[in-house]
Amino acid sequence: MNAFIQRLSVPEMPPGAVRVAVKDLIDMAGLPTTNGSKVIAAGAEPAAADAACMAGTRRAEAEGRAVIVGKTNMHELAFGVTGINPWFGTPVNPIDASLVPGGSSSGSAVAVATGEADVAFGSDTGGSVRMPAACCGIVGLKTTRGRIPLDGVYPLAPSLDTVGPMAPTVAATSLCMSLLEPGFDPTATAPAGRIGRVRLPAEEWMDAAIDRALGAYAERSGATVTDVELPGWEAATHAVMVVMSAEAWQVHRRLWEAHRDELSPDVSRRLEMSSMFGAEEVAESWEVARAWADELKRRFAEVDLLALPVLAAAPPTLEDGARLSEIRYVAPFNLAGTPALSQPLEAGGRLPAPLQLAGPAGAEELIMATGAVIEDLSGWSPHRDPAAG
Repeated sequence: MNAFIQRLSVPEMPPGAVRVAVKDLIDMAGLPTTNGSKVIAAGAEPAAADAACMAGTRRAEAEGRAVIVGKTNMHELAFGVTGINPWFGTPVNPIDASLVPGGSSSGSAVAVATGEADVAFGSDTGGSVRMPAACCGIVGLKTTRGRIPLDGVYPLAPSLDTVGPMAPTVAATSLCMSLLEPGFDPTATAPAGRIGRVRLPAEEWMDAAIDRALGAYAERSGATVTDVELPGWEAATHAVMVVMSAEAWQVHRRLWEAHRDELSPDVSRRLEMSSMFGAEEVAESWEVARAWADELKRRFAEVDLLALPVLAAAPPTLEDGARLSEIRYVAPFNLAGTPALSQPLEAGGRLPAPLQLAGPAGAEELIMATGAVIEDLSGWSPHRDPAAG
């Protein structure tokens, strides 16, 4: 299925151990980090040490609670949304092989969705955990900026980069989060009592599935669900793309100048376009970011969480993969640095509807507690849940 760039031999699985897949921009001692790039892979030396975010997993591994099964495929340099990779092969979307797996954490999503791993780590700079989760019918959490350490993680846009967990269910995603942050436990947190429904343009079947799930949640929990508006959404969407592009150019400028014709064509073009953003436009975008953060702070004084789609429409085909950039509703939360979850909802067809729950900084426990109740009501049935034992 091309989910892995490097598979690791697992001679014997300890009883009850969780199989962990790691996106190949996260350093693991003794293994090269490719960042999904043939150019980087050609000169990559084995990492001298693990990335800081691997500490909890290594502890679990030593205790027989986890086994790392490999490093996963990805969109080259993490700079793309489709998950298509011409060098290591494109991970196959298990729901429909004709559809994009989503990027950039495509291999992590496919490894989980196919059962080749129980949980996986991805990175999310502008939606790269949530979009592949949405495309492949699994759960993915974008964490609060700075909550998970990034030392030893190959950067894309350092001001926006985050690492987060991916798994088939909300409970398993919480389990995966506890490997990234030992002690993470949302079970003692009460689910949200006030949810703000953000109505961005989306296909009717997606909106209907989200409304059904939120209605069932309100009936079960006694929560209120009210429509809210985010006037700064479009400005934040543009601003985050400027910041991401400008920072990606700074990170990868030398690589592009030396190897532009050896990079994926879409990544090479994107980097070339990124070189055109000047300091003034970046500074203006950070002004927008501050206003956007203030807007979200006001909204989160009125509601506990926001609910909206991850995508405006079904995942596109591989041939039309670029359209994914036009239908995503994820990046503004990267600009604010706030957490957001993508989880699949039963929608009455072969594709789930991806619900996004977003909260204020540090609200991961609240998001996961709420998502668990919604999942229990949604009817979506992925493969085995490792959190169930």
